[in-house]
Amino acid sequence: MRITDARVIVTCPGRNFVTLKIDTDEGLTGVGDATLNGRELAVVAYLREHVVPLLIGRDPARIEDTWQYLYKGAYWRRGPVTMSAISAVDTALWDLKGKVAGLPVYQLLGGRCRDGVTAYGHACGETIDGVLEDAARLRDVGYRAVRVQAAVPGPAGGHGPRQDLPGHAPAAPAGPAEEVWSTERYLDFIPSVFARVRAELGPELKLLHDVHHRLTPIEAARLGHALEPYALTWMEDPVPAELQEGYRVIRGHTRTPIAVGEVFNSVWDCHTLITEQLIDYVRVAVVHAGGISHVRRIFDLAALFHVRGASHGAPDQSPVCMAAALQVDVSIPNFGLQEYTRHTPETDAVFPHGHRFEAGYLLPSEEPGLGVDIDEDLAAAYPYEPAYLPVNRLEDGTVHSW
Repeated sequence: MRITDARVIVTCPGRNFVTLKIDTDEGLTGVGDATLNGRELAVVAYLREHVVPLLIGRDPARIEDTWQYLYKGAYWRRGPVTMSAISAVDTALWDLKGKVAGLPVYQLLGGRCRDGVTAYGHACGETIDGVLEDAARLRDVGYRAVRVQAAVPGPAGGHGPRQDLPGHAPAAPAGPAEEVWSTERYLDFIPSVFARVRAELGPELKLLHDVHHRLTPIEAARLGHALEPYALTWMEDPVPAELQEGYRVIRGHTRTPIAVGEVFNSVWDCHTLITEQLIDYVRVAVVHAGGISHVRRIFDLAALFHVRGASHGAPDQSPVCMAAALQVDVSIPNFGLQEYTRHTPETDAVFPHGHRFEAGYLLPSEEPGLGVDIDEDLAAAYPYEPAYLPVNRLEDGTVHSW
């Protein structure tokens, strides 16, 4: 079998997605997600101009060789654009291998380690009452874990608007929206949110919180300590992880578990965090961290150091990425949680898939390969729309992490 064509498909059924579809001389196809939210066309150009010409004529069965060829052969390694492109190729080749074998990909990764993948949803609101209502709604539809976010009172609204709505897209077409942030108000407010949520929804529901890289290590340590009475499953992305040593400060001051990784591109981005046991969950995304092959490598390293895998699953990743993540989730021994936010009905129609949500669990497709495809004719009905992610500023105007 040989690769005869590889097409880069851009579609916007509510938000932009980039998909690579590989064709073979035996009529089988494979799909991979290449979406990089807010910088989609950079990956499109990288794939079309540099990667696709190298795929034609290659043996699709040589997944690891192709991964190394694209990673080492370019000389310029890593980075979100390069790794998103490699991820798309790798995921599509795993999809093809499953179809050749007549098996879902998880069977090729060693088979099941669990019956279902525990998922968490996003409870958000402009007020604490709104957050409570949203969290109760998610619990009532079956979620066993909920990420809790609330808008901070005052001019610094924070990371709290409704993000669980289908197709929620903070990206804006006219340029980056500018938001205002106050660390002081946030640190004072958030513990009161969890006090109410835990008191009213009880001890069984797993609670999580995303800081979104907005604190310094000592500020994050203060927050983690303040949240300890509410038994969070994790505090996510408390500080930017470029300085991995900063997590030693957090670890030394709080017993609240820590999750990090959605912006990571390779095992080297989280090597210190994992091997020094500075985190409890590593949240890399299949679409941004080298595809199924490399994400599995990261999770295997994590397993040696009591760190659990918890793939990123925001709605800016297409159902192709979710399908791939579930194939990995169900097959690794150190799985933690899977983020799951709904796509729009239009997105689900463009990307027909076999995975489903049931009683708090995500169940991967049992179809050969990933169990997902792209309807190219329908995708063409939703052309690309330029969009930018927001920018955060402190109250004095200083640019701050969003």
